[in-house]
Amino acid sequence: MSEDLNEEHMPEAVPDNTAPAADGTAVAEEKSYKGFFGKMDKWFGITKSGSNYKTEIIAGLTTFMAMVYILMVNPGMFQQVIGGSNPFGASYIATALGAIVGTFLMAFLAKMPLAQASGMGVNAFIVFTLCNENTGLTFANCMVFTLLDGVIFIILTATGLRKHIFKAIPDEVRKAINVGLGLFIAFIGLQNASVIVDEASTLVNLVSFNVLKSPFAVWDPINGKLTGMLPAFVALVGVILIAILSKKKVKGSILWGILGSTVLYYAMAGIGFAAGSEACKSMFQNIGIKNPFSAFEAWGKDAAGKVFYEGFNFTKYLGMEGNNAGSLVLLLVTTALSLCMLDMFDTIGTLYGACEKGGLLDKDGNPLNMNKCMLADSVATCVGAIAGTSTVTTFVESSAGVAAGGKTGFTAFITGLCFLVAMFLSPIAQLVPYAATAPALIWVGVLMMSSVTNIEWTDPAKALPAFLTIAVMAFGYEISYGIGIGMISSLIIKLCTGKIKEISVVTWIITIFFLATFILTH
Repeated sequence: MSEDLNEEHMPEAVPDNTAPAADGTAVAEEKSYKGFFGKMDKWFGITKSGSNYKTEIIAGLTTFMAMVYILMVNPGMFQQVIGGSNPFGASYIATALGAIVGTFLMAFLAKMPLAQASGMGVNAFIVFTLCNENTGLTFANCMVFTLLDGVIFIILTATGLRKHIFKAIPDEVRKAINVGLGLFIAFIGLQNASVIVDEASTLVNLVSFNVLKSPFAVWDPINGKLTGMLPAFVALVGVILIAILSKKKVKGSILWGILGSTVLYYAMAGIGFAAGSEACKSMFQNIGIKNPFSAFEAWGKDAAGKVFYEGFNFTKYLGMEGNNAGSLVLLLVTTALSLCMLDMFDTIGTLYGACEKGGLLDKDGNPLNMNKCMLADSVATCVGAIAGTSTVTTFVESSAGVAAGGKTGFTAFITGLCFLVAMFLSPIAQLVPYAATAPALIWVGVLMMSSVTNIEWTDPAKALPAFLTIAVMAFGYEISYGIGIGMISSLIIKLCTGKIKEISVVTWIITIFFLATFILTH
């Protein structure tokens, strides 16, 4: 990619007039850009940061390549809950808009080389936990939770309360959240690709790869996908491919893994079709290329602004046995708080990780323009909720662009432009099957597991809350309850071991809310 960006295509840098030094030796000339590019250079501080246009452009493209998979994975999740005639298209546009707004905010408000999009983990939480048919919550209701998350995040950032909330969560629970989220996401990927299947006695089971007894593929007309041996094999090969590419430090390894899995999926389905598989025949018959503007139409009808004209209608939730106005208030508070904490931990972790790699920390060791970065994140989350997508957060894949030399907001500007162009490619993205996006989910789970080594497993007072957080998230399919049970167990252990002074007022308040949720609503 970088070979195509030759210096001759870049705006010319003109040396400024410089005076000789006092000792008569020549002073190194400082170069700057003139005209429009000079104004852009001054605005973003490209030359001042020690970077240049070529480096910033390459960094922006690198970041986009590393995170564009979200345009396929996120709609693949949300199409299950949005409804309408083209739910994938509606979610695709919503996801793209969230990424565009969030990344441009990073470019022009925070002026940092970071990009944003709908966060992995939180999207799964909304689709598979909140929008579960057993909760009585609709897609629009869930966008209210997301909007509240953004508003709370704005308030916490503007008032400085963010650091108090962050400190109120026990350290072992904070570290366990990433691990629990990783297992949760990976489990969803394994289910989507039919690697893990339903089983009556054990609830879950591994798909059979017995070529003598098990079907090569089975068509699922309800979800519009193949199940069985074919997608499971493709997903496992895909995640292995991502691991190999990552080991070789290939930029955009997740994207290449998805594309490679897509090719393998259609090749194997083609072989099945030629061999007379009715399932593969049904799959090909259901393929259709839609007008890219039909996605915009579906978005305007089924997702845009739905948070306002349907989101506050909780009739379905209140109509379920055991639910009332009190339980709704508790649900609103604890869920919005959980979303906000997930967003905050994700963003803070990404900011420190990416900025440290790029030397973008201040003298105190904090990311440059941190408050503006957090504000960009929270505003983008509000915009995303209105557009119809889950919490927009700073992507850890931004580190790829920083590693490529990105130092300013111009890197984010380039990434945002790429998302803007990609917004019109929904029909192509829709051809990517579940079996090809599943490797991305599984791989994200692999990456998030690294935090498990930071937990002090030799200390029972920290090991149990961390374990319960992870176990409830992964096995109980409940992210917010995982956080809640972790905090409750941590508080009880501290009370019983004489460490009550270590419990802050904010910790008490948050834990009591979670406890009330367990007792009154779950």
